[in-house]
Amino acid sequence: MANEPKTSTKDNPLVRALSRWENEGGRTDADREKRAALAKEEEALILQCLGAAVISRWNNLPTEVQRDLFARAVSVGEPLPTADLKEQLARFLHSHKDL
Repeated sequence: MANEPKTSTKDNPLVRALSRWENEGGRTDADREKRAALAKEEEALILQCLGAAVISRWNNLPTEVQRDLFARAVSVGEPLPTADLKEQLARFLHSHKDL
């Protein structure tokens, strides 16, 4: 391997083709930002659907599972202080318990 000539990435036809494509407008930062925004929207929709499914079955879940899910929800809901979030979650679950 030490005897092999080193080739620059400029000599690589795939690198040159990709460079041409990018220079012709093949990829822009706006495209990347748009894809990131769509991924965030998709993630939010998935979490919303999963959350709604869990809430719809909440009363049928074993108490241990309810407590674990509640604790996990509090731990991922960072910007709010834990006590405030616990209160909001408890209120929400109580008001939706018979759905």
